[in-house]
Amino acid sequence: METTFTTLLEEKGFTLSPFQIKQFHTYYQLLVEWNEKINLTAITERDQVYLKHFYDSLTPSFYLDFDKDLSLCDVGSGAGFPSIPLKIIFPNLKVSIVDALQKRLSFLDELVKKLSLENVSLYHDRAETFGQNNEHRESFDIVTARAVAKLSVLSEYCLPLVKLDGIFLALKGASADEEVKSASKAINSLGGRLNNVQTLLLPEEKSHRHLIFIDKIKKTPNKYPRKPGTPNKSPL
Repeated sequence: METTFTTLLEEKGFTLSPFQIKQFHTYYQLLVEWNEKINLTAITERDQVYLKHFYDSLTPSFYLDFDKDLSLCDVGSGAGFPSIPLKIIFPNLKVSIVDALQKRLSFLDELVKKLSLENVSLYHDRAETFGQNNEHRESFDIVTARAVAKLSVLSEYCLPLVKLDGIFLALKGASADEEVKSASKAINSLGGRLNNVQTLLLPEEKSHRHLIFIDKIKKTPNKYPRKPGTPNKSPL
């Protein structure tokens, strides 16, 4: 699958260096090794990991230019998706990862060291408290979240972290249209505006993916995000 993976990326205009190929190989090995100790992913077969995790995480770069000095915050990234694959391809990215589970951060800490990645910061925090921290609030060019929660809830986690004129990018599976409709009030209340929704099929197995791009057009009111647990219990 590694050869197929590199070929698929070449078709999109990305040529991996031998070092980057090795980084993805190490990533896979470490993911499987740690997955025996803590639950990081239900997908462990090599071909599936390369396609459904690595390739899938890189799909935003087919539509957005990451090849410049940008700050990216990945909320609830789990095993590092999508931020770490993006960081491997675009070393200039300044990445911050927020996760509420210390075990996952321990994995990410070792991963970052093994992959020799620089400018990656890991934060053990809930998205709601992280978004109220003035050091981080409205400070990122791009904020991503992949399969974390419904879009109305994700918007409250993520939009407070996006700087004005920045982008909130939600990576979703098949059911995006309904989520976008039901999240429109939340997006507007939090200072966002829907830019577009890109639909694509993953190669080989042809499952649907949606990338939801939301522009930050005005400051998020200070009361958001609300207390931990509230966005999920009563979405906007």
